[in-house]
Amino acid sequence: MVEATDLVAKQGLIAHGRGEAFDYLLGEQTCPPAMRSIKAAASLIRAASSPVISVNGNVVALAAKEVAHLSEASGAKVEVNLFHRTPERVAGLTKMMDEVGIQALGMNPDDKIPGLSSERARCCSDGICSADVVLVPLEDGDRCQALVDMGKQVITIDLNPLSRTAQTAHITIVDELTRCLPLLTDAIRDGVKVDDFDNKKNLKEVLAFISARLS
Repeated sequence: MVEATDLVAKQGLIAHGRGEAFDYLLGEQTCPPAMRSIKAAASLIRAASSPVISVNGNVVALAAKEVAHLSEASGAKVEVNLFHRTPERVAGLTKMMDEVGIQALGMNPDDKIPGLSSERARCCSDGICSADVVLVPLEDGDRCQALVDMGKQVITIDLNPLSRTAQTAHITIVDELTRCLPLLTDAIRDGVKVDDFDNKKNLKEVLAFISARLS
């Protein structure tokens, strides 16, 4: 059994702490605007021809089983993509996904995302590079923008509604990862369809929700 703590970058642990702070502001609950974005995301994934779930160390460590359930329900491929990439980390994370029944891509990237100089540019031609919809939980903003620039529809899960990623993605789910993924999986299985979704408006409603809780 691979130990998840050996495969998460220190920077990822710091980022997780920041996310927890935002979850406190939300009351550690899935707020109504988050539910609307979950339904919109489910609708987009169901309509996709080649959906891909991009995972990093934090995502696999926190929610490997939940990612597997989402992949099974949606037919989406899973690809390991890391900023702090080492062969050992990629091998360990793909092994963790294998342990929950998912053969994740990422070990042998053969393509690149244009406009990125970091290791996150490296990806698989039959994964992220050929996807029409990409789910990027716990994402960094530069790659989110690069994926949008490639013409892909991008869904993100980010507890910070003001982050670069949240503001750049087509659909932003402001919720905690392990709380959100089962809801997204259920919405896909239920066949939820959403025809109209305004991400900027939804993010403003998240901020209004937080403000109301704090007032």
